[in-house]
Amino acid sequence: MKLLEKIQLGNLTLKNRMAMSAMTRSRADINGVVGDITVQYYTQRVSAGLIFTEAIRISEEATGSPLTPGIYTNEQIEAWKKVTKSVHENGGIIIAQLWHTGRAGHSIDRNGKLPLAPSAIPIKGMQHFTSQGMKEYETPQEITLEEIKQTISDYGQAAKNAIAAGFDGVELHAANGYLPNQFLAESANQRTDEYGGSIPNKARFVLEVMQELIDAVGGDKVGIKISVYHPYGDMFYDDPVGTYNYLIDELNTLDIAFVELMKKNPFFPPPAQYPTDDEVELYGKRIKQTLIANTGYDKASAEAELEKGIANIISFGTLFLANPDLPKRFELDAELNEPDRATMFGGGEQGYIDYPFLEE
Repeated sequence: MKLLEKIQLGNLTLKNRMAMSAMTRSRADINGVVGDITVQYYTQRVSAGLIFTEAIRISEEATGSPLTPGIYTNEQIEAWKKVTKSVHENGGIIIAQLWHTGRAGHSIDRNGKLPLAPSAIPIKGMQHFTSQGMKEYETPQEITLEEIKQTISDYGQAAKNAIAAGFDGVELHAANGYLPNQFLAESANQRTDEYGGSIPNKARFVLEVMQELIDAVGGDKVGIKISVYHPYGDMFYDDPVGTYNYLIDELNTLDIAFVELMKKNPFFPPPAQYPTDDEVELYGKRIKQTLIANTGYDKASAEAELEKGIANIISFGTLFLANPDLPKRFELDAELNEPDRATMFGGGEQGYIDYPFLEE
């Protein structure tokens, strides 16, 4: 089974081609500090060839949702050290996903401050989870050039903090409607300066952040997650193919380890006018780095994807959430636990560290 074969990723040797994708779990405290159950949660899943953490805030300014972790204070960094130490002692490899939510936030959880975004355009058609329940999205403040430079610097510092905390690398979260994704999409970016207008200008922020991460920790420890057709967060493009072909071609010139490519999500169908091509076929062949394919895979479809020879690794979300020993279950063709969607976000041990292993 190709899924269970070893593979090299940058300077890392992965024991299989199964990654656990990043999943927000909202189990940090109000200061963005993870606790002992988070140590246990990730340690339980070390059978993955590679673990991506939940999205981690790079700064106080990056805050979007409550009870999500950060990596910008000493207390946060020290807490993550316990996670990475335990994962490594149990034979795992773990990469920190770096997160700035941009307009996908609310002043309730930002000390009364409106979120920053490429343009002052609110997310439409959905509500935001806050510490006071679901709320309509606010109109964000347009981020200034000075704030853009500071944010890029914050990414670099967060990457250094992640390596200091013991992580094996970092991934830029440039998917799912968060700040880097917002710069790419006309539905969030109507700027007329060097960060808006043309496709190269709209891609500038993502590429400058990637260069900052490379300069901070070395390209062999850096990757990026992109979602081409995923409309979550009110992300719509005039020319999605042109936008992502340009971005990928520019990423190809950078010394990075991997690209994680999100496919269409059946729960969030893209606009009818978008191409119907398979994203791995259309964009994966263009990507020169190790390609990690993501979204909606099961054992059969993941194995078939690897057999095609375009994707090198498959990342699984809810399957790894509900099955901490997923590689063993795939190997034995064993029955899978069903994820409990009611306990995915927030709470304690239930739906977090109580999913049974096969031997239980």
